Amino acid sequence: MTTRAESQPDVEHLLDVFKALANPVRLQVLRWLREPGRHFPVERAIADPVEVGVCVSHIQEKTGLAQSTVSAYMAELQRAGLVRATRVGKWTHYKRDEARIAEFVAVLGHTL
Repeated sequence: MTTRAESQPDVEHLLDVFKALANPVRLQVLRWLREPGRHFPVERAIADPVEVGVCVSHIQEKTGLAQSTVSAYMAELQRAGLVRATRVGKWTHYKRDEARIAEFVAVLGHTL
């Protein structure tokens, strides 16, 4: 049996993920990042969107939101462990963290 202290980090992580996904724009961006070649302009990318991630400027353009808002949204997804950030020159690129997403799904299944 798991003790309360052992399960608390899992519960806190679940809550962080749920908070990040509670915003419809953040949820949509995470869905777009599943297939970056389909949802973002690959021909304008300065790095491989599948390997490195999608430039924040392309995410901002697609959402139509202010750059500061998109940056804050992506930081929230990153804190929840759903995306990874990589700098390419002066630009930040975001990619889904599939291993952490799978871990979240497993913890969710175990917790519920």
